[in-house]
Amino acid sequence: MKPSHLLLLLLVVFIWGLNFVFIRLGLNELPPLLLCAFRFFLAAFPAVFFVRRPPGSILLLASYGIVMFAMQFSFLFSGMKVGMPASLASLTMQFQVFFTLGLAFVFFSERPSLWKLFGAALSFSGILYVAAHLEGDVTLAGLVLTLAAALCWATGNILSKKMGQVSPFALVVWGSLYAFPILCLASIAFEGPQTITTSLSQITWMGISSLLFIAYLSTHVAYSLWSHFLKTYPAAMVAPFTLLVPVFGFIGSAVILDEALPSWKITAAVLVVAGLCFNLLEGKFRTAKSLQ
Repeated sequence: MKPSHLLLLLLVVFIWGLNFVFIRLGLNELPPLLLCAFRFFLAAFPAVFFVRRPPGSILLLASYGIVMFAMQFSFLFSGMKVGMPASLASLTMQFQVFFTLGLAFVFFSERPSLWKLFGAALSFSGILYVAAHLEGDVTLAGLVLTLAAALCWATGNILSKKMGQVSPFALVVWGSLYAFPILCLASIAFEGPQTITTSLSQITWMGISSLLFIAYLSTHVAYSLWSHFLKTYPAAMVAPFTLLVPVFGFIGSAVILDEALPSWKITAAVLVVAGLCFNLLEGKFRTAKSLQ
């Protein structure tokens, strides 16, 4: 891999790690559903006028946008609002890898290997370790909502697979278009016009900057670069970089948000990331074992 490409890949996972920090900053000024709605409005417009709609079923594309974007991020943002620190959110969301394995088994009869099952068990032990420390800034509601978001991410992966080979960037743009009106209606229904009006009248440059980071840097820039590298290099070479997302999430949360990093958070992170290693680096583990 070219050194410049390596640096850009590191930039992508750095942006995705910091994304959880900026979500937290945005939630300080906007309610979660409204923040989601603005995010996907900016992700869809004006790009939707210049990006061709992915071919295939409109119903499937709409389902993708609703599940992958509207539902996933409603759960994530709401979970972070009611008691899930940015650092642990960046970690818990990685559990989508194992939800995807389970759904792939149900819908495509793809049997996970023993390596992947062991990795899933190891990561799940990390989630249980988080659940055992529900106190203060970590609540059961926050954990459950974040896991629900990870499940929606995994479901979106399955829907994407059903659509076949389509442009990932087009999926983001058009999926955002379908997510936006759903989120607007949800915000009006659950958060109310008064809360929306008050939040918008009091928003500061920090809230606006957070929204721009979430919508453009995290969604458009990082996702476009990631898609480019997946086409340029083997997926097995690119995918392991996602292991760094929670690492940057923990560092960013500690530096920018001044979140505490007690030993139990570090232990949970090690367990989850170790499980992800068994999943993403299975091929290398098998090769090393065969050479022994």
